[in-house]
Amino acid sequence: MDLVQTMKSRRKTLGISQQDLAEIAEVSLATVKDIERGHGNPSLRTVQKILDVLGMEINYQVRKVVP
Repeated sequence: MDLVQTMKSRRKTLGISQQDLAEIAEVSLATVKDIERGHGNPSLRTVQKILDVLGMEINYQVRKVVP
């Protein structure tokens, strides 16, 4: 399951509407809808705001590039 599907599934599990998620995360409803449809290119800040509401986090790893 990819991040978008995981976020959508988590939102539904919590019983939060797209509108409620948008309001709580302080992003637009259009942004939430676009993300859940796999459209748009949200900033990491926007995604993080939504994940905070959903009780989720992203762990970033920087891998070493071997020339």
